[in-house]
Amino acid sequence: QVQLVESGGGLVQAGGSLRLSCAASGRTFGSYAVGWFRQAPGKEREFVAGISRSGGSTGSADSVKGRFTISRDNAKNTVYLQMNSLKPEDTAVYHCAASSYYAGSLAASYPYWGQGTQVTVSS
Repeated sequence: QVQLVESGGGLVQAGGSLRLSCAASGRTFGSYAVGWFRQAPGKEREFVAGISRSGGSTGSADSVKGRFTISRDNAKNTVYLQMNSLKPEDTAVYHCAASSYYAGSLAASYPYWGQGTQVTVSS
């Protein structure tokens, strides 16, 4: 079992940056792959980026490629999502999720989820 807590969201102007953190407690965090997902009001949940247990493999959605970077520090039990060049369409609640294997964009494969952090990008 692992518990996840997101932080780092907030209000930022278009073109700005934010760094989200996903802190884990419970079993060794290095045993879990992690994905970031987001959901805007009235829209379906969307995969943003994922990272393998070691951090050696990552993936991201086309909509954020070149702007968002996912990374992890297993010693700190934390996964990060660095978000640069933010756009108003990035506005959403961002959730991190954990799986015992690298599930990529398959949300149903992640059994553990955090409560989310709100990101709002103004134009």
